[in-house]
Amino acid sequence: MKARDRLIVALDVESVGEARALVAALGETVAFFKVGMELAYAPGGFDFARELKASGKRVFLDLKLHDIGVTVERATRQIARLGVDFLTLHAFPQTMAAAREGATDSALKLLAVTVMTSYDDADLKEAGYACGVAELVARRAWQAKAAGVDGLILSPMELTAIRPIVGPDMLLVTPGVRPEGADAGDQKRVMTPGEAIAASADYIVIGRPITRAADPAAAAEAIAEEMNGA
Repeated sequence: MKARDRLIVALDVESVGEARALVAALGETVAFFKVGMELAYAPGGFDFARELKASGKRVFLDLKLHDIGVTVERATRQIARLGVDFLTLHAFPQTMAAAREGATDSALKLLAVTVMTSYDDADLKEAGYACGVAELVARRAWQAKAAGVDGLILSPMELTAIRPIVGPDMLLVTPGVRPEGADAGDQKRVMTPGEAIAASADYIVIGRPITRAADPAAAAEAIAEEMNGA
């Protein structure tokens, strides 16, 4: 798979108009886009996801589903009808099992969020967890594999520990990726694109270093080149 196909650009903007302008600016440089909650819940957000698919792009709908099982199952079934490629949900066993049921007979791939990349051990302790990031990510990886979901969302820092647990076929998709010298922003567990690919990421998700660049297409091309080098 080419680097261009493994780079997912996060369209973390307020409106469909802004997102559409970014997609146009990136042109053929980027084939895969993330539509997160901010954009999905904006007027026309879900229709824009359909529009991206109709234009030949791949779409990652990042909604991080988590609710009672029947609600997750029904929501997943509705989302599968949109025709998007990836959907996120939180890596709780009941949530994953329900989403798996909802995605039956569709091509939708389910990605379970392990621990948000803006969290560290201190954040988990504050939230009431008795373990640190590494232990919790590993536990959720085992549970995700047992639930039969397609992949995981995890920081690049956990990639080398988790790949042996889940094997070569489960997708590992990592945010928390920043080019050398870029501001980490609200991310606490980060690597460069080349480091993440070398550590066995299947896809990397990057937003601001591309979408807020003076030349988004050039920024995306540079990142793809670094990924190729890895």
